[in-house]
Amino acid sequence: MANRSYLYSADTLPTETANPAQVLCISEHAWDIPLAHKVLVGRNPRVVQSMIWNPRIGIGADYAGGATLLLELLRVVGEGLQEDPGFAERVAAIAAHLDKQRAEYFVLETGEMISLDGEDVEQSARDLVAGDIPATVARAEAAIAGADDEWLESVRASWRKHFDSFYSTTLYFSFPTD
Repeated sequence: MANRSYLYSADTLPTETANPAQVLCISEHAWDIPLAHKVLVGRNPRVVQSMIWNPRIGIGADYAGGATLLLELLRVVGEGLQEDPGFAERVAAIAAHLDKQRAEYFVLETGEMISLDGEDVEQSARDLVAGDIPATVARAEAAIAGADDEWLESVRASWRKHFDSFYSTTLYFSFPTD
């Protein structure tokens, strides 16, 4: 196992019987489900069938809403990182990739990360949707509104951990395209 979280986009959500007709690669992140992935699946998240593993441990969410939320968060994070050219370059690359890979939904594949603790993976996916993802979205929204400067400063201090994932059209698990 590569121990990564994987983020994709698609115009439909996976079901128990079929993956979406076209699955586009967004990003992968080693050893964590990063803040960016949680924010991107933060609008109307729900547990869906995994496209990679048998259990229902995928997380589907609204693409447009999640992308907008992340870009707003990156904007306010960047207000404190004007002296870091690497951050601005990373944000531009993320924005361009999200625009290029746009679809109706994000699909986050969590299996490798949530299986590390040996707990029930389906329950772990439900916990992400019911707790961790909404809590992350609430913090991001508060930071955007200027109501959580302490959290915002902590994100700025370790922005690479949160946003410097591998964004590509080809990930470790990729799906055939037409």
